[in-house]
Amino acid sequence: MKALQLNDFQYDLPNERIARFPLAQRDRSKLLEYRRGKITHRSFFELPDLLPQNSLLVFNDTKVIPARLHFQRSTGAVIELFLLNPVPADRLVSEAMQDKNGSVWQCMIGNRKRWKPDEILTKEIRFGNHTIVVRAQWHDPEQSHIRFEWTPGDESFAAILHETGKIPLPPYLNRDVTESDKQTYQTVYSRIEGAVAAPTAGLHFTPDVFEQLAQKGIRTDYLTLHVGAGTFQPIKTTDVRQHAMHTEQVVYSRQNLEILLDQNGPVIAVGTTSMRSLESLYWFGVRLLKKEAEPFHLDQHYAYSFPEDELPPRSEALQAVLNYLQQTGHSQVIGHTGIYCIPGYRFRMVDGLVTNFHQPGSTLILLVAAFIGEAWRTIYNTALENDYRFLSYGDSSLLLP
Repeated sequence: MKALQLNDFQYDLPNERIARFPLAQRDRSKLLEYRRGKITHRSFFELPDLLPQNSLLVFNDTKVIPARLHFQRSTGAVIELFLLNPVPADRLVSEAMQDKNGSVWQCMIGNRKRWKPDEILTKEIRFGNHTIVVRAQWHDPEQSHIRFEWTPGDESFAAILHETGKIPLPPYLNRDVTESDKQTYQTVYSRIEGAVAAPTAGLHFTPDVFEQLAQKGIRTDYLTLHVGAGTFQPIKTTDVRQHAMHTEQVVYSRQNLEILLDQNGPVIAVGTTSMRSLESLYWFGVRLLKKEAEPFHLDQHYAYSFPEDELPPRSEALQAVLNYLQQTGHSQVIGHTGIYCIPGYRFRMVDGLVTNFHQPGSTLILLVAAFIGEAWRTIYNTALENDYRFLSYGDSSLLLP
């Protein structure tokens, strides 16, 4: 594959075009429709009318957790602990959220040098008419693993976070969290706690839009990818292929497999996380068919490892995963994906994408460019010329190559 220069995926994003706050009505955002080379300007509430017949919309139902925790030392210094993933890393996030008494997490640590190796940080939080004392201490400093404990220990870790944590807004919003962000930085269908960033393409959906989708006969399904902090990790290499892609936990149900195998029309991913999840599912099936070790761990290079004539059709890959569930008696598959969709990647599962407008030079721009080719630049220039709002709280697009 030829070199892919980072400069080829940059564009000028004026600061004033970044949407720092959401619109009052989620579904009143603009929607840029790109259909086989033609661009049309719409409103998001029109989406049900724009989707191809017999479409299946696939959503990511992860829920953002208040992942920023602040502890104050006796000296007054504040230590920030940003939750990344439970320990061990392959532990189901939703399970760790139900821990009682204690839980171990890998964290990013702000003001790290001020925190002494044997020092236990404490804080008190009110739960109704009683107080809970929360403690944080080093578990494995080299790995940035932190042990959290709390007494009394009858509340879940999720409950502790909701009382004392803060929603981790994207750093590019460059503002403090407001009380309203607790609702507006969640999709209306968020369900499974564990993400540190919202699957923002879904922020535009409302009960009214879902009602219209049902009336139009558009099928919907939900999988879970817990969006990690790595989604904001900038590409720093000149050749984007050298970027170290982050890994995220993804969960598929038996129903996901059955619906996808039964789907005869287009599969439309709602957001880049849903797209990465769906594409990863194909490669998990390939790994099973090839009887490879750790079939549900996918690195960023695997999808580029085979000649086209060695790869199975989509249905065979999906059936392999469903067979695995049937043979093991499991109801779901837990995977870890570092899939890296860059120009040259061939999409196996997804025919359309609903997504917001992303940061210049980001892995998300590369995914869009991989999906629609050089047209990404025309789309972004058109959006800038027509006053679209960009990034997490910004406007949306429907991409149908």
